[in-house]
Amino acid sequence: MVAAVFHMPLEASAPPAASPTSSPIAKAMTASQARPAAAPPAPKKPAIDLRGFWMAVLPPVLGLAVLVLVWQAIASTSNSGIPKPAETWAQAVQVFSDPFYRNGPNDQGVGWNVLASLQRVAIGFGMAALVGIPAGFAIGRSVFLSRMFNPLISLLRPVSPLAWLPIGLLVFKGANPAAIWTIFICSIWPMVINTAVGVQRVPQDYMNVARVLNLSEWKIFTKILFPAVLPYLLTGVRLAVGTAWLVIVAAEMLTGGVGIGFWVWDEWNNLNVSSIIIAIFVIGIVGLLLEFALIKLASLFTYEEVKA
Repeated sequence: MVAAVFHMPLEASAPPAASPTSSPIAKAMTASQARPAAAPPAPKKPAIDLRGFWMAVLPPVLGLAVLVLVWQAIASTSNSGIPKPAETWAQAVQVFSDPFYRNGPNDQGVGWNVLASLQRVAIGFGMAALVGIPAGFAIGRSVFLSRMFNPLISLLRPVSPLAWLPIGLLVFKGANPAAIWTIFICSIWPMVINTAVGVQRVPQDYMNVARVLNLSEWKIFTKILFPAVLPYLLTGVRLAVGTAWLVIVAAEMLTGGVGIGFWVWDEWNNLNVSSIIIAIFVIGIVGLLLEFALIKLASLFTYEEVKA
């Protein structure tokens, strides 16, 4: 049986079907695929925050300008005796041209005087930290010790540090140990009080867990108390250093020797008021640097923002 295939004349004469790529839409799609992808736009450089810059720089500059203008106005009045800013600046250039000269035990540059004061502060403050911080932990941990020493602290803390200077002169028979003793007695109270308050504010749940786990006193101190009390402790250290630097100037003015306080008193005896104003700025700058260093130290050990 033979099968015959018949083709219509129209089918034979019809043109071949257009390929998918021959249509306009397909050509456009093909061209778009062949074209390389456009590169992503380059990130824009952040604009300079001029407002933040001026808000950070302009207020301090204006504050210093106001200080200089008030100083100039007071110095310009008759019979004030206060040197003008330009005169003080000229004296400062002369003083800091050679800050480490030595012409005898009582005639030394401002650099040696500052270093001598910092040495006394470091010794007195270090002794206060060795005594005050452990005492604060003990007072904070023990209710009996807290009730025993709180009245004594409340009685002795308001006493002016310079009132302790004659006691130091009587006991130690020397000006330098007496100044260190004054630094010690005025630095110990902030560290004792802040450390004890920090221990007392440790959540009771922490201590309950320590009792359940039967932790030793050393483990409680190293794992619970010390990390929790550290922000309070560093606050006490900052207050103590500021008080120590404040007191050493007054103590050296009374005891003499080498130190920034003695330098101020010696310049007063020489009626050199420009040097006294320079010493005031030096004392303020050194105190500011100490405060800034302790703020940076505190920020390394606490997650909270440390403010001046």
